Amino acid sequence: MMNSKHFIIAIPVILGIGMSNAIAAWDENTGCLSCHEGIEQFSDIDMMADLSCVDCHNGQGEATTLEAGHKDMWANPTDLRVVANTCGECHSEEVENAKTSIHATMSGMISGTRYNFGSQTRDAIHATYDVKALKTGREGTVAELTQLPSYDPNLPESDSNSPGDDYLRNQCLRCHLWSDGHQRDGDYRASGCAACHVEYSNAATYEGGDKAIDKTQKDRPRKHQMTRAPSVEQCQHCHNRGGRTGVSYMGMMESDGYGTPYKEDGSKQGKLHGKHYNFLQADLHYDAGMSCIDCHTKDEMHGDGYLYTKKEFAVEVRCETCHGTTKEAATLKTARGNPMTNLSRSGNSVTLTTKIDGKQLNVPQLNGAKLSPEGEVAMVKIASHMEKMECSTCHAAWAPQCYGCHAKQDISKPNGDWLSGSHSDMSQLGKKANLDKQAFSWNESRSYVRWENPALGINHRGKVSTFVPGCQVFLTQVNGDKAIVANKTYVTKDGTSGLSHNPIQPHTMSKRSRTCEECHTNPKVLGLGSGQYDIQRNFPDGQAPVDFELERFVDEQGNQLQSTSHEGARPFNKAEMQRIQRVGTCLACHGSDEIGATGQAPDDVTHMKLIQKMAEQAN
Repeated sequence: MMNSKHFIIAIPVILGIGMSNAIAAWDENTGCLSCHEGIEQFSDIDMMADLSCVDCHNGQGEATTLEAGHKDMWANPTDLRVVANTCGECHSEEVENAKTSIHATMSGMISGTRYNFGSQTRDAIHATYDVKALKTGREGTVAELTQLPSYDPNLPESDSNSPGDDYLRNQCLRCHLWSDGHQRDGDYRASGCAACHVEYSNAATYEGGDKAIDKTQKDRPRKHQMTRAPSVEQCQHCHNRGGRTGVSYMGMMESDGYGTPYKEDGSKQGKLHGKHYNFLQADLHYDAGMSCIDCHTKDEMHGDGYLYTKKEFAVEVRCETCHGTTKEAATLKTARGNPMTNLSRSGNSVTLTTKIDGKQLNVPQLNGAKLSPEGEVAMVKIASHMEKMECSTCHAAWAPQCYGCHAKQDISKPNGDWLSGSHSDMSQLGKKANLDKQAFSWNESRSYVRWENPALGINHRGKVSTFVPGCQVFLTQVNGDKAIVANKTYVTKDGTSGLSHNPIQPHTMSKRSRTCEECHTNPKVLGLGSGQYDIQRNFPDGQAPVDFELERFVDEQGNQLQSTSHEGARPFNKAEMQRIQRVGTCLACHGSDEIGATGQAPDDVTHMKLIQKMAEQAN
């Protein structure tokens, strides 16, 4: 093995699982390549290209049989449990930062879910595993996080013994760097650094030249190669639930399951991420050829040593970074002042060079741009739009809205716990097949889905933002065929319904913005709901656990009806709704270009004179 300058990563096939029937005889001149003939060089980066198999995979370099050579070997040298001895030998800072990243801790998902299950405040206190910050003192960060508790159904429900914790351990926490992906098309991936830096196809079959690897076996990377520039599809292996930004970016929204299950050739269509999809308008950045890493920085992805409580605190890129504003030029730097290395300026022009294929794209600049009549009104005449609203508020073409998460827990069926595994190879503890059955089985369904007319509210930055349903859990707990709890909803620590709506950047940007009329006249956009969904009639006994429709998260008086798990985020208050609706009233007679920055006449006398003048002209 010592003679080989190649190594295997994140493919348990090298342990003899799913290998080709033809295992070659050992050749001391070729070492591992006696069997793995044709395998790709993992990286051509200086120094990495010279690593031997055992430099990364451990194992027994002097052995002459497969069994002996694989003894004490790490199938995935990048798994966070062993990575300090592999990647960390050269990239120690990146490895330590990664363990503090949102991708590893899942602190936002955990705190949001537990908040809506009534078991904690909005503050993050738990993570996947115990972790301490390398840096402290920044907004939205904490010094340490402790591991999420387990749930025991034999004990009374409490803040430290919540079914929500079991829900997280069995379902939601499948997407963190300590674990491999869920075992189904679209979700396969490795753990650790390879979760991003080793590409998997949606089918997860090997497409390389290694003669020892079965090319029909699932859970294999495309090739035995590292990439420095992960694709959108690779990010999508995790980012297809929750906010759904990965699938939304490509214009994909799961269907309700209707439609033909067959293709034109008569074969049956498979599911992706466990769902069938509708195909909607993709984000304009995706259509232009941009991948996620063209916007999101290394610090955002790898972590920077801080323990962020929510992803909005970890994300540092802004629309203004690249496009500027109507008054200021683009900074080409993130909100923390870090330069965007793939942006350059020449005169008044800004160019973005894509990181995957080097394509050069002209980046439209707002400062000094010739705007459409609608754009002139929205961004210049009514300057408060630029000051008080996120760009995505108007330019998100649509947003995924999944209402009423019906979650059934069966405590008679022990099931896998994504935070606990057992295996002789430490690098395999996060694989689904190796998970300890310390959690319980869950089944998820929902009331209905939408994508049009997403609601608006105020986000943690105090700006108007798109809002979508968050964790709207109706818990049903059963023991086999016996129901223990039926359609239970929770109340948060601050007394709000545990059903939630949260702000989001949907990643569905369009050059064409939402219309003035949609935002200023549609009650659903204000958070008041469409008025069409009758939750009471969904329950045969008429005993619905809540007395309002799932779309409605605020009432006409500005009283918040659903929770918001982001600190500082909230629905519009009464005064804000009245101001928005008043503009809508004016739009019935006036064009948007006739409405000034305040959206109202200076006083009633002036307004009455104008109305009288209009009536006289009409006669």
